[in-house]
Amino acid sequence: MGRLENKVAIVTGGARGLGAATVRMMVAEGAKVVFGDVLTEEGAALAAELGPTAAFLQMDVTEPAAWDAAIARALEYGPLNVLVNNAAVVHMAALTDTTDDDYMRVFKINQFGTFLGIRAMVEPMKAAGSGSIINVSSIDGLHSAAGLSAYSSTKWAVRGLTKNAAIELGQYGIRVNSVHPGGMYTAMGGAEHSTVEQLNQSTYSQFPIPRVGQPEEVAQLIVFLATDEASYSTGSEFVADGGWFTGMRNPHMPCS
Repeated sequence: MGRLENKVAIVTGGARGLGAATVRMMVAEGAKVVFGDVLTEEGAALAAELGPTAAFLQMDVTEPAAWDAAIARALEYGPLNVLVNNAAVVHMAALTDTTDDDYMRVFKINQFGTFLGIRAMVEPMKAAGSGSIINVSSIDGLHSAAGLSAYSSTKWAVRGLTKNAAIELGQYGIRVNSVHPGGMYTAMGGAEHSTVEQLNQSTYSQFPIPRVGQPEEVAQLIVFLATDEASYSTGSEFVADGGWFTGMRNPHMPCS
């Protein structure tokens, strides 16, 4: 029996990268999964690969009607008890070069989309008797970096929203946690332009774990939070970053 047997989940941004890894792993653990994305070709291919326990919907997380459609489809599988708010975009530019449109695009997908998802899940999860909401933030929701004013501020907001929702929804058996990935070998993380070896040498060589992460490594953490094994965890940050937030090894110091 899988760890997610009898669970029904919605995963946003599920067509590739971390989202696709999460969908695959949840299905392998026995869940029925509805996943949404704006990438229709990739999403349809993944659904065909996984079979009848996974369904793909074209989904814009900034539209309440899209959430209604995803929930309606998920309820065809049974009571809805897992949400993974994973859809996100990144915009890299100096603060002074970030336009209003740039900022609002990132805000609407990363922050407002997460808010809409949490709000939409409350009644279905109350009806189910319990639930787990997993909001994918970022290591940049714990610190920041130059050029990430839009992205980082929304990922910090996801962290704060997670805590508020955990306080309000715990009384209904609904847990809400945030996951904070570091660098992953995905399209957003540079996979379209660099090999693993190139990224390891150029970016990750001084990390405590000196390599880029794989999306499956973060998906394992998300799956854990979806299971009943995490039944007493809510309002918390779960970090999978190779030690990025801990600090870098200094090659000029002992033990480096």
